[in-house]
Amino acid sequence: MTLLERLGKKENKNNGKIFAGRTDKIIEQGYQDLKIAVHRRIVDEMTSEQQQLFEGTNHSRQEVEALISTYVERVLSENPFAVPRGERARLVSDICDEILGLGPIEPLLKDDSVTEVMVNGPKQVYVEQMGKLHLTNAQFHDNAHLMSIVEKIVAPLGRHIDEASPLVDARLPDGSRVNIIIPPLSLIGPCITIRKFSQTPLSIENLVSFGTLSEDMARFLRGCVKAKLNIIVSGGTGSGKTTTLNVLSSFIPSDERIVTIEDAAELRLEQPHVVTLEARPANIEGKGAITIRDLVKNALRMRPDRIIVGEARSGEALDMLQAMNTGHDGSLTTAHANSPRDVLSRLETMVLMSGLELPVRAIRDQISSALDLIVHQARIQDGSRKITYITEVQKMEGDVIVLQDLYRYRQTGFDDSGKALGVFEPTGLQPQFLSKFKAHNVELPRDLMRGGSLNFSEEGE
Repeated sequence: MTLLERLGKKENKNNGKIFAGRTDKIIEQGYQDLKIAVHRRIVDEMTSEQQQLFEGTNHSRQEVEALISTYVERVLSENPFAVPRGERARLVSDICDEILGLGPIEPLLKDDSVTEVMVNGPKQVYVEQMGKLHLTNAQFHDNAHLMSIVEKIVAPLGRHIDEASPLVDARLPDGSRVNIIIPPLSLIGPCITIRKFSQTPLSIENLVSFGTLSEDMARFLRGCVKAKLNIIVSGGTGSGKTTTLNVLSSFIPSDERIVTIEDAAELRLEQPHVVTLEARPANIEGKGAITIRDLVKNALRMRPDRIIVGEARSGEALDMLQAMNTGHDGSLTTAHANSPRDVLSRLETMVLMSGLELPVRAIRDQISSALDLIVHQARIQDGSRKITYITEVQKMEGDVIVLQDLYRYRQTGFDDSGKALGVFEPTGLQPQFLSKFKAHNVELPRDLMRGGSLNFSEEGE
């Protein structure tokens, strides 16, 4: 009988029977106690050389695990019960994750199939895989254990979190975005949400193979970026807007100067001339904040060929529209919205958040003259992401901005495994911005939109 099983039976022997759920808790508690005992032994007995190994970067995980294993053996040698080899290996791996990584969630961060990790207090950890949420077996010992991981995340960034400042947005060393909220704002304990990003940026070919868009749509969007159209990528939370924005930005020619502006740097551009700007929150005294709007204004003085704003949320939308209207063509951004038409309403609201009392007609004039294209993305029922609309923003008719769909995704049903079935369809309508294609010497196949010819000679007539 193993140590952990013995602990469970010892706790329940007076009851006359073993309750499986209670036994599992006792076994897990025994495992946590054993892990804590090893932790304490390491802290009490490690030498200065071993401390350098734990804290330095010039080491391999195997070296650290080998050192931890010696401490595990010391603790177990003082215990009369046997611990199976598999449990010992798990113990060593978990302690190594605590020292080198983020404890129980470290294996989830290393799993390439996991795109998001959500910690809801110490005993509930969810992940997103293939667009679906799954509850994992990962758990923290208690709130104090979880808070130690929170401190491990924020301390290297020079950030602070406590009851007075219980919210933090930050970025992990690998570029993943992390949001942390702790009590008293969270009533279930500290909550961590980590949005992971692939170490290798996705390409347009990847999105086509995933079924996010068709090959024709990919060729069309490549031409739109090269022709310096102003594009906004819209969609709901988790619909893949940032990924699509990153792919679109990869089409920008390498001889252009690009300025990116984000709350937390997520975009990974491969071009040689990229200036990356990141907003800064206020310090503990509430001072020193640099907003996205501040950075957009500054970017205009940096001689950019392209401005890319990770997400427009507030008054910076006005500055972005003004930049698009004053010669900074080819700008890209994202926005939360439920449909292409909803994007326009969101932009109006964001412009009003700038503090300027502009008439709605003037705002709509700014939007219609600045924006060329809306790429709307959605996460559908089976968890997959689809570009459901590519929509042209045309001119005003009365007080309404005219929109024209160029491509649509039409869902036709589900297969036996629950995977959504559908088709990407061109509407056959010819966009009005073809003069920009000619001006930038961008050519597209005449039959690309099947039913609507991209006849450049007709554009000037």
